[in-house]
Amino acid sequence: MGVFAALGTALCWAIAARLFRRTGNAFSPLTMNFWKGLISIAILAVVLVVVQPTGLSTHAVLWLLLSGLIGIGIGDTCFFKALQSIGDSQAVLVAETLAPLFTALFAMAFIGEWITWQQWVGVAVVLFSVDMVIKVRKRSTTHVFATSGYLYGVGAALCQAVGAVVSRDILSAGEIDAASAAFLRLVGGMAFVVPFIALTKTRYMPVINYESDSGKRVWPAFVLATLLGTTAAIYLQMFAFAYAKAAVVQTLIATSALMSLGVAWVLGERATKATIVWSAVALVGVAILVSFGSPTH
Repeated sequence: MGVFAALGTALCWAIAARLFRRTGNAFSPLTMNFWKGLISIAILAVVLVVVQPTGLSTHAVLWLLLSGLIGIGIGDTCFFKALQSIGDSQAVLVAETLAPLFTALFAMAFIGEWITWQQWVGVAVVLFSVDMVIKVRKRSTTHVFATSGYLYGVGAALCQAVGAVVSRDILSAGEIDAASAAFLRLVGGMAFVVPFIALTKTRYMPVINYESDSGKRVWPAFVLATLLGTTAAIYLQMFAFAYAKAAVVQTLIATSALMSLGVAWVLGERATKATIVWSAVALVGVAILVSFGSPTH
């Protein structure tokens, strides 16, 4: 179940990325982070009122808030900085490659969670294939080499890894349900984003021309993208951490770059032979992770 939840997270992110593009430049990175967090928190709050979870320990609540502050608040901010500095292809390449590796190392060091050598092979195959697909699809425009941009990418990967390991440690113990964990992580993320917006004096409202047809579609596209890419994705991610090893989950989530190829194909875009081949190789890696995954409960 953890494996399929992780793949579901990747698919949600791939679809949401397309929808977020339709918002154009209406949202700045921080504004987007603020609104998608706020909308998702509101939705999950309603869910929790209906479900009424019980037995939430103070220990689990505090650690998940910290996980969200680091992984979502600081991590997403670093990733957005990397995007601005070195472009989307390089930022994704750095963050999505390093995050699973850092996660595996942190999981071994801090919670004693090891993956088998077969799973290491699967991780290597998936990450190498994802890297090759990203390089094949890299835009022709070149970006000036900016050391700070790559450091932000590494920072984003480190924050993702810390957030993943803390979430895995809490959820695998069965101390909290996935919906509550998702809610707390988002609240923790907002605890960083809101003060950061205030300190940087960033405009918190998007800039939209409501008189144009494209302007009228911005909020509907954004809300739908948030439902998929934030609300559903973080719930599935938390569910995945409850049933699968942290490094495996992070590796499978990195396949969102490959999932986007399928989304593009559905929308009528053609894929190159190279991307098809490397996507097939990645599926072999996923199959290895699934076949040699050991039960966690």
